[in-house]
Amino acid sequence: MAEIILSEENFDAEVLKSPIPVLVDFWAPWCGPCQMVGPIIQQLAEEMDSAKIKIAKINVDEGQAIAGKCEVLSIPTFIIFKEGKEVERLTGSLQKEQLQEFIQKHS
Repeated sequence: MAEIILSEENFDAEVLKSPIPVLVDFWAPWCGPCQMVGPIIQQLAEEMDSAKIKIAKINVDEGQAIAGKCEVLSIPTFIIFKEGKEVERLTGSLQKEQLQEFIQKHS
């Protein structure tokens, strides 16, 4: 399954009301580290069990209100949400193994 593209319109339904945990990648097209991690997020979205975790991303330029509400101060930022609440976050350019461990810890 491909990652879910989030917007201000679908964030509540896809993330806050999700019955399963959601990893949200906060990114921007002009961010070099975001571009490096982007293909890894795509791979993980295809490899992970979509019945256990959703993988989604939001462009902070288009979703400034959500990024502000989630207190995202630098990108890339990865936040795991469970039952509509943030449970953990990581920031910066990460390796695939680091992201896999982060996801598996919460799925």
